[in-house]
Amino acid sequence: MAKRDFKNRYIGSWLGFLWTIIQPLVMIFVLWFVFSKGFKVGPINGDIPFGAWLAVGMIAWESFTQTLIALTGVFQEYSYLVKKINFNIVALPLVKQFSAVINQVIFLAIVVVIVLISGVPFSWYWFQVFYYFFGLFVLLLGLSWITSSLQVFVRDTVQVISVILQFGFWLTPIVWHFTQIPEKYHFWLRLNPMFYIVEGYRNSFVYGIGFWEDPKYLIYYWSFTLLVLLTGMLLFRKLKPHFADVL
Repeated sequence: MAKRDFKNRYIGSWLGFLWTIIQPLVMIFVLWFVFSKGFKVGPINGDIPFGAWLAVGMIAWESFTQTLIALTGVFQEYSYLVKKINFNIVALPLVKQFSAVINQVIFLAIVVVIVLISGVPFSWYWFQVFYYFFGLFVLLLGLSWITSSLQVFVRDTVQVISVILQFGFWLTPIVWHFTQIPEKYHFWLRLNPMFYIVEGYRNSFVYGIGFWEDPKYLIYYWSFTLLVLLTGMLLFRKLKPHFADVL
């Protein structure tokens, strides 16, 4: 079902899945040009190319936003299955998420190419990105049960999510480095779970920092993520019996 979902997404499109690559690359290029050429932003920490640093953060964010938006409308998209009594609809967010994994793997391949072209040497820390990949997967699963359940009853949910994500983009260190922000705000910024994922991707590809080196933040992220997962499960179970009637 995930494979079919991925194919159906690009039916009638001339370039097909290539749009998966084109869209984030264009966004990365535009932001790189604006900040690198317009605002004269140089290497991060003195030796990390800004282009590689930006690309890693953007790919982590794009993986999150594209998947969350797709997951939010999953029960509407598959309403014909929701109405079938003998189909376990709890699988639908997983189908959509495994479909999105294909995109995310392509994104990771793009990151590797950009980082290598930028002159960042290979490191075994690159492999720990799969830890953050899994962390993002679990967070999205919990959020999907919440947002997709609400979307069935409140059709504006996906629009609200889109607006929140626009704010989230600028509140997450994607185009800015957190050292540019006064230290008194660091605690509040780090409450954002995507701060952990974005910085985790960078720790893997450009900084060479292990995820175990900040145990307090690790515990916070997984506590928050498991709370979201539990909340999503409970909300889904409560609203699930009414899905077919509303759809």
